Amino acid sequence: MFTRRDFLKTTAAGSALVATSGLAAPAIAQTTKVKLGYVSPQTGPLAAFGEADTFVVTNFLETAKQMGLEYEVVVKDSQSNPNRAAEVAKELIVDDEVNLVLVSSTPETTNPVSTTCEAEEMPCISTVAPWQPWFIGQQANPGDPASWKPFNYSYHFFWGLEDIIAVFTGMWSQVESNKKVGGLFPNDGDGNAWGDKVVGFPPVLEKLGYSLTDPGRFQNLTDDFSAQINAFKQANSEIITGVVIPPDLTTFWNQAKQQGLKPKVASIGKALLFPQTVESLGDAGHNLSTEVWWTPTHPFKSSLTGQSTKEVADAFSKATGRPWTQPIGFAHALFEIAVDVMKRAEAIGEGASVAKAIADTKLDTLVGPISWGSDKLPPFAQKNVAKTPLVGGQWRLKSGGGYDLVVVENGLATNVPLGGKMEALA
Repeated sequence: MFTRRDFLKTTAAGSALVATSGLAAPAIAQTTKVKLGYVSPQTGPLAAFGEADTFVVTNFLETAKQMGLEYEVVVKDSQSNPNRAAEVAKELIVDDEVNLVLVSSTPETTNPVSTTCEAEEMPCISTVAPWQPWFIGQQANPGDPASWKPFNYSYHFFWGLEDIIAVFTGMWSQVESNKKVGGLFPNDGDGNAWGDKVVGFPPVLEKLGYSLTDPGRFQNLTDDFSAQINAFKQANSEIITGVVIPPDLTTFWNQAKQQGLKPKVASIGKALLFPQTVESLGDAGHNLSTEVWWTPTHPFKSSLTGQSTKEVADAFSKATGRPWTQPIGFAHALFEIAVDVMKRAEAIGEGASVAKAIADTKLDTLVGPISWGSDKLPPFAQKNVAKTPLVGGQWRLKSGGGYDLVVVENGLATNVPLGGKMEALA
C-alpha cells in the first residue's frame, strides 16, 4: 500500500535528484512557514490539564511573529478520550499536513498520539505523563522488558515513577506515622503503572518499610469509594496516596470525611495538581499534598522570551484572572523545543530530519534543561526520554481565601527553594 508518507519520501527524493542534477531547486530556509499540531485534553474529566493552552498558544504565536518566524498551530482537543486522541493525531498528519506534533497531558492523550505519529513516521514531542507509562505503555508487550524497543519519531520529556516515589516518601518522612499506606490506583495508564508490582510503588515502599493496602483497580468517574475507604480504615492506613482524575478526588475525599477516614497524610498525584480541584473541597483541602513539576519559584527562564517562571505565571493570572497552574510551564516548553528543533532541522518537511534534530536537542527551557540521551535513565529509555526536576508541595489555605501551593520537599532538586515544612492533616 502506497501511503501518504511514502509519497512524501518519494517527492523529497525527487527534489534531491533535481538538486544534484544542477537544476534550480528551492532550498528550505528557516523562514519557511512551520505548521505545528498540538493535542491536549481541553474538555472532559482531564480538562484542567488544558486550562493554560489558549494562553500559551496565543502568546507563542505573538512571540514567533515578533521574532520574524512564521508559525501556524493547529490545536486539537482529545476530549480526555484515548480513541479521540488517536483520531485527531491522524487528522493532523493526513489532513492538516503538520511538520511536527506536540502533545501533552496524561498517558490517555500522550500515548495514542505518540503511537499514531510513530506509525506514520511523523516526529512527535510529548510531555506531562510519567515516562514509564508513556514508554512501556506503548510497547507491544509491556510485560516483557527484553522485547521493548526505542522509538524513531516519538520523544518525551517529564519525570518518572522513581522520582515521584522519592518525593512522596520524602514528604511522608517529615510526619510521624505508622507507615501504613492506602493506595488509590485506577484502571488507566497512570494507575496501572503506579500500582505495578515491578515498576510502580509496591516494591519501593516495601523496601523502605511501608506496608501498602491496594484494594484493586477502579474505573475512572466512580461515584462510590466505600470499598476503598473501608479497606483503608481496616488497615489503619495513616497515609493515603494514588493518582486519580480531579472529579474522583473530590468524590473520594468528601466520602472519606463522611465515613470517618482520618489519615495523617494524603499525597495524591494528578488531581491535586490544580487549584480548582482543591478549591472545590472548601477548607477540607488544607495540607493535602502532591507532586510539583513547575512553580513561579523554579529557577528557569524561557528560551523564547527570556521570561522567568514567575513572570510567565503572573502573565497567566493577569490574562485569565485565575491562579497559575503547573501545566503552563510544560506547554510553554513544548513550543520552545519546537522552535529550537525547527531552526536546526535540515529539512522541516522530512520527518527523519526533524526527528534527528529532536534527538540532538540541548536547550534550557522554562521547565529546566532538556536533552535526550541521558545516562540518568535505564539504557532502553535513554534515546526517547528526557528527565525534568520534581519536588513536592502542600496546599495551604490563605487567610483571605483560596490556596497556596507550598514546596515542602526538594531532595531531588535542591535548586528549587523550599517554602515550608510538611505538616500533618488536621
